[in-house]
Amino acid sequence: MKKMKLVLIGNGMAGVRTLEELLKIAPDLYDITVFGAEPHPNYNRILLSPVLAGEQTIDEIILNPLSWYEEHGITLHLGCEVTEVNRARRIVSGRAKDGSSVEVPYDRLLIATGSNPFILPVPGKDLQGVIAYRDIADTEYMIETAKTHRHAVVVGGGLLGLEAANGLMLRGMQVTVVHISPTLMERQLDEVAGKMLQKSLQDRGLQFEMGAHTQALVGGDDGRVKAVRFTDGREIPADLVVMAAGIRPNTALAEKIGLHCNRGIVVTDTMQTVTDPRVYAVGECAAHRGIAYGLVAPLFEQGKVCATHLAQFGIGRYLGSQVSTKLKVTGIDLFSAGNFNGGEDCEEIVMSDPFGGVYKKLVLKDDKLVGACLYGDTADGAWYFKLLREGRSVAEMRDKLMFGEDHLGDAGHQGHSKAASMADSDEVCGCNGVTKGTICKAIKDKGLFTLEDVRKHTKASASCGSCTGLVEQILMFTAGGDYSATPKHKALCGCTDHSHQDVRDAIRREKLLSIPQVYATLGWRNPNGCASCRPAVNYYLISTWPKEAQDDPQSRFVNERSHANIQKDGTYSVIPRMWGGETSASDLRRIADVVDKYAIPTVKVTGGQRIDLLGVKKENLQAVWRDLGMPSGLAYAKSLRTVKTCVGSEWCRFGTQDSTQLGKDLEHALWAMYSPHKVKMAVSGCPRNCAESGTKDVGIIGVDSGWELHIGGNGGIKTEVAQFFVKVKTAQEVLEHAGAFLQLYREEGWYLERTVHYIERVGLDHVKKAVLDDAENRKALWARLQFALDGQPDPWHEAVKAGVDTRQFEPLRVSAEALSAETPASEPLKA
Repeated sequence: MKKMKLVLIGNGMAGVRTLEELLKIAPDLYDITVFGAEPHPNYNRILLSPVLAGEQTIDEIILNPLSWYEEHGITLHLGCEVTEVNRARRIVSGRAKDGSSVEVPYDRLLIATGSNPFILPVPGKDLQGVIAYRDIADTEYMIETAKTHRHAVVVGGGLLGLEAANGLMLRGMQVTVVHISPTLMERQLDEVAGKMLQKSLQDRGLQFEMGAHTQALVGGDDGRVKAVRFTDGREIPADLVVMAAGIRPNTALAEKIGLHCNRGIVVTDTMQTVTDPRVYAVGECAAHRGIAYGLVAPLFEQGKVCATHLAQFGIGRYLGSQVSTKLKVTGIDLFSAGNFNGGEDCEEIVMSDPFGGVYKKLVLKDDKLVGACLYGDTADGAWYFKLLREGRSVAEMRDKLMFGEDHLGDAGHQGHSKAASMADSDEVCGCNGVTKGTICKAIKDKGLFTLEDVRKHTKASASCGSCTGLVEQILMFTAGGDYSATPKHKALCGCTDHSHQDVRDAIRREKLLSIPQVYATLGWRNPNGCASCRPAVNYYLISTWPKEAQDDPQSRFVNERSHANIQKDGTYSVIPRMWGGETSASDLRRIADVVDKYAIPTVKVTGGQRIDLLGVKKENLQAVWRDLGMPSGLAYAKSLRTVKTCVGSEWCRFGTQDSTQLGKDLEHALWAMYSPHKVKMAVSGCPRNCAESGTKDVGIIGVDSGWELHIGGNGGIKTEVAQFFVKVKTAQEVLEHAGAFLQLYREEGWYLERTVHYIERVGLDHVKKAVLDDAENRKALWARLQFALDGQPDPWHEAVKAGVDTRQFEPLRVSAEALSAETPASEPLKA
């Protein structure tokens, strides 16, 4: 039978989920064509905030990679805007970014054009630096802006605005949230919870202008926004203004082609447009019974119903959705559902613990739960929502209702965990409508043992992520000892199906000593590898077989090839090593002379107690290193960066231990150590911790009886406090224990995995067992590290021995004849 033709306009979550549901029940019914205005395959828009905050990458939020479209025979037009739909001839016309056009016939048309951000209609809204927050391009723009500008203003105190504000703050910007209402997230939280949320966010560094009305955006002479002006005449500085003041259904195309629109494209219970039964609409652009939904769960419900009708089953009706909101705003758990503001005929049960950061309000009417608002503790949100939807009486459990499902005692719900107490029919993932039974069956039938596996096979936890903890509980409860919190089998890159661990194991097992050997032995699809796998494989080789494996400088990142940090203008920064942050007059004179001799424009003291020379031309790098006469700071490498110190007992009247000397000893012992990622250390001479040891990969704190070691700290975009590891008496013991831990990390860590994430993956108990509980193994680890570092060359001063290709520092020379022959006289030369 000849296939019908289905065209989807809109490559977002709602439309593609409809296709997924359709392919499950009628995989051979249609030839499918998809038009997407963005250049990316379908991705999870809900997770743009973690990308902005630096917690995830764009690749990690892709839901349907390009291979998925190919596997299902779907023709995909990315970066292609639909300009016209001829409903009489049933033809969709699109225009790509390069100006080319395409026409596709259809038998059924599905519109999923989503929504547009609401831009305040104020003067200055078109200035440079004023953007919305809806897609990957917006996110990337904000990330780039944060690198060079300081002041950000986010207009809108809803969920999206707060997530944008948090991400920009973590990127280093000073952020002010402007909200027209007196409380944050007034549609999801009551006044008390909104005020608690504001205080928590203020404590973290965000600033707020509540009840503020924006009058205009003020621009500078360069055409960029520079301030936000309020109706009371006040102005606040703004290098970036993010509009997050709401969304409107994107109905422009639908209106143009004559479909009836009223707060969205009006659809029936079968998701067909009321104007043309061949045309369907789902998602934020659709209006069903007067409501356009903005949460993902209703949109996926719409997609499921729509798929049954596209499949010609003639069953399924979408009757609307009762929605709940379970969100994690900048690490703060929130939940709301139903009528959480109550009313004259309602009763309220309230528990408030402002000091503990917990607030709960349950609203009852006629002995039924009709609303809930939870702040700080949302573990029972799904249970409350179930009671609300079922509409059953809660009279008998009223006295225990506030304390959650696990406290019902005689009702038989008490258990070791939330997962154990749930019935198979209970919903776990509200976004995708996945029950506990579905997850358990998939785990057992398909042998799943990681969160990624469950997401792939059931979609649970794959959307907003708020049910992740519960899904992991179910995994532990069902898979038992097979459960793994990390995806063991996630491929290293697209060149292979082997994981990081597979590659590490094979290099050790087969004693592979070069990248070509690894690729040949493991059957790499791309015999030359790629920018992701080559640096990783190179590191695994040299860390597994030091002095035997072939280090390939061309498989390192550009900074490591140049042995300096490239800056945004193409120049480099040079950071010489200062042992333990200590320097001398002669070193400072040499630095000053080099700055003058090579006209280096900026000299800056770093947070790691070193001096950074910024703006060095590449052709001057070797001469700068020679004239400095100081060791390389390896500030450009996946290596030990610094050992930060306080002055300790040598000078400080509070110091209990000589932190400066220990810092210098540690840095001398470890300075040339390459590792999976950068490593930062600190030594504080007393518990006052002036060297900030608590946020370092290895932090050491002096106490009266010796030294405390803390490991796995991170002061980056997402700050992580180091965990206490061990207390020792002598400086030599510090060297041995710290070195053994770092060697274990070198041997077991995955490339680009910080120590905090390595410890999360293997567990602190594993590290303690290998380093603390087994003295012989600790000494062996320390010995292997010393062997690997013995004789390591300084790339600044032993270039040949270090394998540095010095040709890269030679300026490109072009003859005058070549220039005159290839460049017309009327055209100026461009760098």
